[in-house]
Amino acid sequence: MGQFRLIILSGLLAACCEFSSAQTSCKPSDPTGYFEGTAISRLMGKLEISLNLRCDKGQYSGGMAIPLGPSTLTSGHFEDGHLTLTFDSGVVMQLTPDGALLHGKVTAGDDSGPIELQRVGDAKPPPPAERSDLTTAEWHQDLTFFATQLAERHANAFHFISRQQYQAEVTELDRKLDSLNSDEIYVGLDRIANSIGDGHTYVSLPADDAFLPIRLARFGNELRVVAAGSGYESALGSRVLRINDTPIAQAHALIYSLTPADETAALREARANDLLTIGMVLHGTGITPDRNSARFTLANDDGRQFTINVNAVAPQKIPTIQWSHAAKVQPLFRQKPEESFWCVYLDNARTVYCSFRGYKNLDEKSKALFQLIEQKHPEKLVIDMRLNGGGDYTVGLRDLVHPIRDLPALNRRGHLFVLIGPSTFSAAMSNSAHFRNQTNALLVGEPIGERPNSYQERRDMTLPNSHWKVNYSTKFYTFVDTGENLIRPDQEIKTSWKDYEEGRDPVLDWVLNYGNPASNK
Repeated sequence: MGQFRLIILSGLLAACCEFSSAQTSCKPSDPTGYFEGTAISRLMGKLEISLNLRCDKGQYSGGMAIPLGPSTLTSGHFEDGHLTLTFDSGVVMQLTPDGALLHGKVTAGDDSGPIELQRVGDAKPPPPAERSDLTTAEWHQDLTFFATQLAERHANAFHFISRQQYQAEVTELDRKLDSLNSDEIYVGLDRIANSIGDGHTYVSLPADDAFLPIRLARFGNELRVVAAGSGYESALGSRVLRINDTPIAQAHALIYSLTPADETAALREARANDLLTIGMVLHGTGITPDRNSARFTLANDDGRQFTINVNAVAPQKIPTIQWSHAAKVQPLFRQKPEESFWCVYLDNARTVYCSFRGYKNLDEKSKALFQLIEQKHPEKLVIDMRLNGGGDYTVGLRDLVHPIRDLPALNRRGHLFVLIGPSTFSAAMSNSAHFRNQTNALLVGEPIGERPNSYQERRDMTLPNSHWKVNYSTKFYTFVDTGENLIRPDQEIKTSWKDYEEGRDPVLDWVLNYGNPASNK
């Protein structure tokens, strides 16, 4: 699955709704409910917090949210009148019940402060299952809810598309709704959401989206198969010419309208490549007549054309896919995909390299980086954010940007490098800007796909009948004060097909050779 698909399927849950179950014990008499209140952070000041805490069959579950986003409860227990809750963001709450109040201390890494929460109601239940077998009346209800609530909840729904054009698109979809299947309805809704423009506003793919087990990537004007599930290995490395009877350029154009209209071409391209392997989307755009199968016409480098029929994988079987790759070896930044943050010392280059894909437990994981720096005294430090889809940028500031800024031996030009690309998104984009503005890092790679001055802070809502999730932005951020609304690298380097096929990483190679008189010309 591509990076955007990983973002979609990772949850990206709303502050007030559902969070995954945590394997922690509780009793019916233990504290539960939906709470709202505030905490005082030394780094960020006063923060509004919501806490959804359930006890289901002896297991605590739920989550909390601050304006920067939600966190899932990973452990919790109530003992001797004290409630301790730990979240996947690294936040720990130590609370004491006092009637309808919970008060105590909240800790996140080195930051801590008081917290007070008021119970405002019962815990919110898990969300209902997604449905696509709706009556036409139910679909019309969902569309009405979608159109009105998205316009109201978004921080500025008409910063790119006009209100008149938005309403015209809604009216056109409503007119055709009775003759559309559920996949076509999804495409219609998602197209309207993406017309608002920012990368955080879209309709999440349902779990049953008919995922096709191949991965595509663009190299120049060519779209290539870079990975394939078992049984489709013959497609590896080949160029995509058609999907069913639709030429790939036409298919790409149809899919492109399901990408954020006011973001960069690089981000839109990355998302389009992912969506071209989603049977629900191919069927909904009319590229294929069946959501569960697609016929790809491919060509080898010698020009020989052939076809493969790719069948969709059931959602529960996606984690078991055995992937084969077109690359002969996987470069460092594609290794250990299950780890959100890991580091290694490259002895020959006297460089510490860190793959920074996500923010989960970064306060703990970053300690290994600074221990490695203390042990090895490297000449260079590389923070690779090319596959980082976002999280909480304040965590990145606290656990990476600021501590690295305070390392005089490495916070020097030519010794600190941050690797970026089109899939560097949301909080990762923000932290890349922080590295540029607050340290002496050189940014290397390709321009970041998301615009630095844009609408962010994603929230979501659930449609009343289909229960599909609709994401929207709630706040405008400015990370660039002057010049173009884009974060470009100090050194731009693209990866060619030959580089990819051979397993070379020209971006990291450039960094490792930096300062060598024979290189970096």
